[in-house]
Amino acid sequence: MPVTPRTAASGKLALAAAVAVTLGAGALTAATSASAAEVPLSGYELTWGIKQSYRTYVTTYAAGTFTAADGASQADGNGAFTFTGGSGSYDSDAHTLALGFRGSLHIVSQAHGFDLTLSDVKFDSGAAEITADVTRNGTTTDDVPLATVSVTRAMTDMTTTLTQQAADVLGSAGYAGAAGDPLSVVQRTAGSPTPTPSASTPPASESPAPTASASASPSASASASASASASVSASPPPSDPESEQPPAEGDIADGTLTWGVKESFRTYVVGGVARGRITASDGATQAAGNGVFTFTDATGGYDTDAGTLSAAFDGAVNFKGHETNGTYGLDLTLSNIRATIHGGKGGLTADVTSLGTTTKNVELADLKADSAVLTPEDDVIGLDDVAATLTEAGAKAFSGYYTAGAALDPVDLTVALTDDAQLPPGGDGGSTTAPTGDATDGTGTTSGGVTGSTTGGTGGSLAATGSGLPAAALGTAAAVTVAAGAGVVLAMRRRRTEA
Repeated sequence: MPVTPRTAASGKLALAAAVAVTLGAGALTAATSASAAEVPLSGYELTWGIKQSYRTYVTTYAAGTFTAADGASQADGNGAFTFTGGSGSYDSDAHTLALGFRGSLHIVSQAHGFDLTLSDVKFDSGAAEITADVTRNGTTTDDVPLATVSVTRAMTDMTTTLTQQAADVLGSAGYAGAAGDPLSVVQRTAGSPTPTPSASTPPASESPAPTASASASPSASASASASASASVSASPPPSDPESEQPPAEGDIADGTLTWGVKESFRTYVVGGVARGRITASDGATQAAGNGVFTFTDATGGYDTDAGTLSAAFDGAVNFKGHETNGTYGLDLTLSNIRATIHGGKGGLTADVTSLGTTTKNVELADLKADSAVLTPEDDVIGLDDVAATLTEAGAKAFSGYYTAGAALDPVDLTVALTDDAQLPPGGDGGSTTAPTGDATDGTGTTSGGVTGSTTGGTGGSLAATGSGLPAAALGTAAAVTVAAGAGVVLAMRRRRTEA
């Protein structure tokens, strides 16, 4: 459906290329008014990918999908989107055009809880912006400005900058002011091949001036000639230079993640009830005093414009306890730790092995950082004290001894963006020394013993857990311990021995 262009200052931009093609195709009718020389346009296509890193986030980290329909399509390989059937009008006095396009784009992620649709996409060269109707949760908002556009005469590979409204729609404050994907608006004629966008668009002054078709009416020819000879000096104001820089995205060179799982759980494992041990291995370490764990050698990717980071870490940590005749009621290993952040929120996942059974890619915790912005310093991104909250899947992994929503230990995340970047010292993660009063077997293992403090005969470590019961797959023995104390466990051990 044609849309009405917005008025702009005379000489804003001579979009003669678009008019000339329209004249050549015979689709342009003569302007009826010299003071408002608007001519209808049709047969245009708009191609825009929103932002490459956003498409990657949706289809990988968020496990979501893009569905283009109603005349829209998406290029192979999770590429850009094309909206078709563009129609509208060209103002030969203001040298601007406005077009509306067919097609819709449905963006869904059940994992990250978003469901939105973009439709009725419009491009207005006078306003230098692209808009769309946005539907979320059944409510549609019309003509939401998604990006400003550095309009060029050729209208191909135009630089875009995402708006604050786009950041709200896409779910990350970091998108506001970030560089979007390039935008191309071209006219399609029957049987014409789709051109490959050039690597760069020449300045408007270097674009070839078209010649009006001899079959066009005199007034239309005059309009086209005026467009061809019009000055292009009154082009849109330049964008912020920073927004025109390439997106600050790439591969992570290195990094560490420091996390203690849950302090009361560590205390429980090595204390007088479970009488167990904790072993960090394969690149992970545990801090002295039964401290937190540090996982190393990060790999993954980042996009500081989008506020997106995904990192996987080396290392594993094993918790063992409640041993009877060489068999453990508690035997839990967390490995392949991965953290994702998008707009200040994200998740922590791991492969979980409990009593010999492994479940991969368990999302143990929801993460929430203090800021939605990722700001590198000396090519290092550091996020401290990221809040971690146990998920439903995490509660199941820990056999329900903690409930979903329980606070876990905070996460410290540090990644290097370049090979030369210097990570801060290891800090809490640099030692595997056993806590005071416990023994160590010399292999990076913290062991509990009878020397741990006790309270009321049930062990101080259990009392220290407070309302948060032991968070692990403790098996039958541990479950009974929680219910009735260590005496029941001892009774069970006797019955097992007698059996």
